[in-house]
Amino acid sequence: METAAGETRVAASPETVKKFIALGCRVVLERGAGRTSGFLDEAYAEVGAQLVTPGDSQAWGEADVMLCVQSPSPLDLGRLRRGALVVGLLAPYANVELDAALKRCGLSAMALELLPRISRAQSADALSSQANIAGYKSVLLASAALDRYFPMLMTAAGTVQPARVVVLGAGVAGLQAVATARRLGAVVYVSDIRPAVKEQVESLGARFIDPPEMEDKPAESGGYAKQASDAFLAAQRQQLSDQLAEADVAICTAQVPGRRAPRLISEDMLDRMRPGAVVVDLAVAQGGNCADTVPSQTVDRNGVKLIGANDLPCSVPNHASFLYSKNLLALLQPMLQDSQLTLDLEDELIAGCLISQDGNIRRSDVLTQEPTDGNKLCGVPLGAAAWQPSGTGTDRQGATYLAHSADERGQCHLRHHRAGRAHRDHPLRGQPGAADSWGRIPGLCTLQRDRGVPGHRSHAGHVQP
Repeated sequence: METAAGETRVAASPETVKKFIALGCRVVLERGAGRTSGFLDEAYAEVGAQLVTPGDSQAWGEADVMLCVQSPSPLDLGRLRRGALVVGLLAPYANVELDAALKRCGLSAMALELLPRISRAQSADALSSQANIAGYKSVLLASAALDRYFPMLMTAAGTVQPARVVVLGAGVAGLQAVATARRLGAVVYVSDIRPAVKEQVESLGARFIDPPEMEDKPAESGGYAKQASDAFLAAQRQQLSDQLAEADVAICTAQVPGRRAPRLISEDMLDRMRPGAVVVDLAVAQGGNCADTVPSQTVDRNGVKLIGANDLPCSVPNHASFLYSKNLLALLQPMLQDSQLTLDLEDELIAGCLISQDGNIRRSDVLTQEPTDGNKLCGVPLGAAAWQPSGTGTDRQGATYLAHSADERGQCHLRHHRAGRAHRDHPLRGQPGAADSWGRIPGLCTLQRDRGVPGHRSHAGHVQP
């Protein structure tokens, strides 16, 4: 169950429940599970879900697979039967509590943070679908807090110049922030340590701040940014300080998975920003890109507003849940074959994120690594040796799925009850990787037209405008 403060998402939408039922599953849902995400009990019942009272011990005890948004508590994990599979954003890095609970309860677990960044995994990439929302909402928060317009306006009283926005980090959240700020009419500059993202930034109409000319320029590994050298970061900080002195808004999105977020904006840089400027720090929960930011708080520092914007996907719970539930469906659907849930350990998609199998820890390099400043970090560890899966596979007869809810005790579970159901291939299997262009930016919702109306489309699904 979702017990984290402020969690509003749910791991199953009426649409995905309907598709699980079409695959031969029986779906059981706790009443009120999707209420905070805008999904009523009636919507689930209409597609065939069975509604039960919250905390139904039989539903928990019979579940073979639990789908959750955030990691369940050790107490909740103890309610599952031995051998059950837990799937979700489990915050696996240095999570010794989760490590102990999985061992004690004999559970299997798949952490979506560890999905490999390959073409076939894009529709199941929950980090990207949720980061997309965070990037979008960060710009809206900034525009609401800013003391001036975003777009240029020509009025009878005079011309209003557009706001100047600096985005730090051109990952999924950063690129979505760029696209949103441009739609609102701002002039956008982007700072990133990887010169390779320049084409993506410029395709969105923003201006790329070229990194300092140095021999040891960092690039990326496995789709994530590598850590930069101290000399490079010092040169970049001076360059960034000059940009921030002229900025109205700074959006901080730079994160290195598995490590503390790099400190990009120092107090000296904040001193140069004009009163009324706004800084939105999406990395605040990982230590923060900006000095003096506090999670879930807005700090007024000499007139500069510092917004600690953690958990932004929870502020858009309907679409966040819609996309997240589609991620989970895309991950599990290829495993459902002939009324069995099959974990093929030779499949790099499964092997990369299966942290535990029946209580045997497979990713001790992640779960028991040294913590970084006490922060719970998410993503793929950098610098780790390639991990090779062992064993063959695990089959489960009559698989049961249990999905966590946004409610305090809301959940739903699905049970296979029809044999002989044909296996459906992964929707991206066999397709080439997405190109780095405006048309298809890896992990970024792109503007497309559906029935003549502009909207968003991601690998998890199409979001109507």
